[in-house]
Amino acid sequence: MSPSVSVSPYQGYVYAYPHKTSYRPLDPRPSLREVWAGEPQTNLFLYLHIPFCEMRCGFCNLFTRTGAPEELVAAYLDALERQARAVRDALDDPRFVTAAVGGGTPTYLSAAELTRMFDLTERVMGADLRAVPLSVETSPATATTDRLTVLAERGTTRISIGVQSFIDAEARAAVRPQRREEVEAALGSIREVGFEALNIDLIYGIDGQTEASWRYSLDAALAWKPEEIYLYPLYVRPLTGLGRRARDWDDHRLALYGQGRDHLLAAGYEQVSMRMFRLPGQVSATEYRCQSDGMVGLGCGARSYTSRLHYSYEYAVGAGQVRAIIDDYVRLAPGEFEVANVGFRLGEDERRRRHLIQSLLQAEGLDLAAYRERFGVEVVTGFREELDRLAERGWLEWDGPAAGEGGAAGTGRLRLTPEGLARSDAIGPALFSGRVRELMAGYEAR
Repeated sequence: MSPSVSVSPYQGYVYAYPHKTSYRPLDPRPSLREVWAGEPQTNLFLYLHIPFCEMRCGFCNLFTRTGAPEELVAAYLDALERQARAVRDALDDPRFVTAAVGGGTPTYLSAAELTRMFDLTERVMGADLRAVPLSVETSPATATTDRLTVLAERGTTRISIGVQSFIDAEARAAVRPQRREEVEAALGSIREVGFEALNIDLIYGIDGQTEASWRYSLDAALAWKPEEIYLYPLYVRPLTGLGRRARDWDDHRLALYGQGRDHLLAAGYEQVSMRMFRLPGQVSATEYRCQSDGMVGLGCGARSYTSRLHYSYEYAVGAGQVRAIIDDYVRLAPGEFEVANVGFRLGEDERRRRHLIQSLLQAEGLDLAAYRERFGVEVVTGFREELDRLAERGWLEWDGPAAGEGGAAGTGRLRLTPEGLARSDAIGPALFSGRVRELMAGYEAR
């Protein structure tokens, strides 16, 4: 177990494993046909990455650039279509069961540009986006009625909007200059156009934020009765505006997290992960399982997952490097999209570790029988010491007999306790393999 779990509860947001900073150039670069040969393709996630935003927030470490001119957006969509053709040719008979468009801010695109994006995706990839759960991210400044109407007409079921705070001064402190009236107008437009699910992102730990002001933002969000709410801790990011400030506010963030969690639970929400809360009965039907099913990513910042290789293009956060990568992407010839460039190959241990991490960081935890069925071994095989240490801290519990007790196989679920779930951003990184930690440590942030 990495000692980092005892240093701070905020080591890093683990939304995928292995982390993209552990990817390295692939030599030789395998063809996508080779990469996807023999891979299950009946339960795929289709992800489109739009790397443009109207502004760069102080907390942001996304792969995105601001102020992209119309001609660059057009060139990007041209490249996206070339990539889609190459990817589709490499797949056999793909079946996409869920989809998402992220960024950046996808609604940085105009209504006409969004229409073109959907057209090329459906035409080239053969994805019926109206028949599957489709999530799209937006922002207060770009959630206009004309754009939202296109999203609704093309099958979007979930809209996620980054509000962060309903208090203007706090938004400015997070380098997210926006006005409350702009936020309310955007939320009104989303509700008026109509979507199955609205998600509101909020951030805790902003400079000057108090328990009272945090409660104010929570209640302002609840007034819209969103189907989902995400609570994000503020992070100091390298190569971002706020990343140049040094301060320690772990206890404050933990207190605000606990307050937010309890407030949402009292309001009738259920907790899905450390960050995600949703109203009961709001789960869109999908067969996709992040622990085991593949992802097809389109766009220069998108990742793709197979069972044995995760791959993407180069990754950066600094504005200059991001611009250079996007400029290179839009000039790529069709043949350049037929190979995987940067990635990480997963052996059996990494596949098992990924399944453990991706399951454990969800409130429902890990299904012990499903894990054994997939890998042929108990989860404690290879992870006993790490899991015991979490259990000793009161952060992990076995729902049912654990493997090895009376010789029986493990049944039920392995899940984080409420205190463990609150420390997901330390527990996740602590479960990384030594190889991944070494590669991440050797990555040069740019």
